[in-house]
Amino acid sequence: MLRAAETIVRTDPGRQRAGNEDSTFARAPVFALADGMGGAQAGEVASAIVAHTFAQGLPDEGTSEQRLAETIQLANQEIHKRQLAEHEHAGMGTTVTAAYLDEDSVAIANVGDSRGYLFRDGELQRLTNDHSLVQELVAKGELTDEEALEHPQRSIITRALGPEAVVEVDTWSYPLRPGDVVMLCSDGLTDMIPERQVQQALLESPSLSAAADRLIDEANAAGGRDNITVVLFRAETVEPGSSVDQPTSAYEVSFDDLAAAERVPPAPAPPLPVTPRPSLRAPLSRRQGWKPRVPKGMVQPGPRERQFGRLGKAVAATVAVLVVLFLFGGGGYLASRQLYFLGTNGQGTVVVYRGFPYVLPFGVPMYETFYVSGVPAALIPASRRGDVLNHAMRDQTSAIKLVNQLELGQIVK
Repeated sequence: MLRAAETIVRTDPGRQRAGNEDSTFARAPVFALADGMGGAQAGEVASAIVAHTFAQGLPDEGTSEQRLAETIQLANQEIHKRQLAEHEHAGMGTTVTAAYLDEDSVAIANVGDSRGYLFRDGELQRLTNDHSLVQELVAKGELTDEEALEHPQRSIITRALGPEAVVEVDTWSYPLRPGDVVMLCSDGLTDMIPERQVQQALLESPSLSAAADRLIDEANAAGGRDNITVVLFRAETVEPGSSVDQPTSAYEVSFDDLAAAERVPPAPAPPLPVTPRPSLRAPLSRRQGWKPRVPKGMVQPGPRERQFGRLGKAVAATVAVLVVLFLFGGGGYLASRQLYFLGTNGQGTVVVYRGFPYVLPFGVPMYETFYVSGVPAALIPASRRGDVLNHAMRDQTSAIKLVNQLELGQIVK
């Protein structure tokens, strides 16, 4: 039988956010991480509701997957009810990724783009699917992984707790072996450093505590554009005849009192630039068993690959210069002032941008914020998100008209 031998939780606001909207629950054998959204204190409250719902315990009946999913549904109902009834929490929502350590496996449940990983024998395996617009487009073959990396709607999640009375929860179960490490993390980590860098940190660190510290430090060193949270635990074998009780974790709920999250006065948030997101893999299919899958990009590049990487950067720099010269010297800049498209900002709110939906090398966007709506992208019916947020170029009148329809609830299935 297995139990969690070591549990580590680290959270950090990052370098560009005024507050921290991530919440965690870690009391073996149950672990959960939630990444709130909605601005000011609303996202903070939504994620705290998830943590406190898990703190009440899982239902007694059902499989581990079913018990996790039912707990998430209870949290969703509370968030949905409150965001409808309380003006200051209108539009709030949160992601969630949760794990339950069984006798010889781990059950995983997730909604949104917070992730779960398995680290085994020096290899990192992703256990969850991102519920995001670009992931759907990749799955349909409409985007490549490389195109998804630069897509202007890469921050849009297609599923979250809060917008609807019932939420669809994905669940899986994976067999574990002694020594396996399970990691839950918010996208503030995986947006900033690639999976191969996460793998390297876990491989080289002398302990899970050191690994967690290193991951936070490296995400901040890369820019720290969002809150960064990691939950790590290692599976170990319980000897026959010994107690199978899980050791008590030093970490339980990231808020000692849910009301404390609501008492925090809203802090003025700094401007949230639209920033590149990481490449997204095609989704994993639901399965009862599990076969190890090495994600793309895990192999470290050899000398020849690094040589071509340097050449690619030089070519990219040259292209960037040529594009800028065209924009400002060839009339393209004036044309860009007449073009608009819909996307989202760092909080998942629908925004009208002016310019072209591309990011030049070195992270230089070819667009600027024109109008910020009050509509979370998650509230757009799933069947219409692709039509609304497909970065189609529009004139100012049609772009504003479409946003007004969203604000009035006129975009329906």
